[in-house]
Amino acid sequence: MGTPAFAANILEGLLQDQREIVAVVTQTDKKVGRKQILTPSPVKEVAMAHGIPVLQPFKVRKEYEEILNFKPDLILVCAYGQIIPKALLDYPRFGCINTHGSLLPKYRGGAPIQRAIMNGETTTGITLMYMSEKMDEGDILFKKEVAISDDDTSATLFAKMSSVALQELRLHLDDIITSNIAPISQDESEATYAYNLKKSDEYIDFGDSAKKVYDHIRGLLDDPGAYAIIDDKKYKFHKVRYLHEVLGKPYEVIGMYDEALAIGCKDGTLLVDIIQSEGKKAMRAKDFFNGLGKALVGKSFSKCPQED
Repeated sequence: MGTPAFAANILEGLLQDQREIVAVVTQTDKKVGRKQILTPSPVKEVAMAHGIPVLQPFKVRKEYEEILNFKPDLILVCAYGQIIPKALLDYPRFGCINTHGSLLPKYRGGAPIQRAIMNGETTTGITLMYMSEKMDEGDILFKKEVAISDDDTSATLFAKMSSVALQELRLHLDDIITSNIAPISQDESEATYAYNLKKSDEYIDFGDSAKKVYDHIRGLLDDPGAYAIIDDKKYKFHKVRYLHEVLGKPYEVIGMYDEALAIGCKDGTLLVDIIQSEGKKAMRAKDFFNGLGKALVGKSFSKCPQED
């Protein structure tokens, strides 16, 4: 059970290992892009390429009987995106296990990878756990640390962690099936949460430190991305750096510096290498500055608005 590329890579790897996968459960097809083209999930694409039955319940809590008809011995969940009902959790004889993108009990929830970067963490990891009815609170089977480099984005970290998750599953899956791994209870006193991203999370507040603004932006790349508003127009930021040196006031568009667009922060400067103005394609800062950018010098981005 899974949806994004993170899960699709694991599915592909398990298929290469000739694991018997009787069915795949993924989210319903979504409309994508400006033309709103109905698009299958990465997991569905892998399953279809290998001739594996695909189930796409709109609400799995109410539409799980078809899954039980396949009589699974084990259910592996990886970034599925829905709450799994007790009837499914209790059915497989080898259990229902989840591959989670953090070192539990830290960063429970739906956006652990993005929020770890946004919070400036230098280490995260993969946890394999038995699933329970409560969110990410089941007993832990194993954990593996993964370093977060200073230039990681959510996209690069997703890929890195997907690879680690597959490696660990290959090492431990047979031990799980034969009960050669003793599960460990989570320490509730150490629990933290990484709730699903909201629209308001995409907005950049240049009143924060330059490092925090930098972490915020890279934690949302490549999807959904981060933006700020000036003169009632949105600007998305695709590639950024930062300086500890203060070149201007917080929120202020300072001008070009080291071939990047410089924007003031609380204790430093954000350097934007690739920017996208509303309704336009992303472009290098130099090209942007020679067009629309010069008119923004001395102006200030809006402060973070209240959430809708």
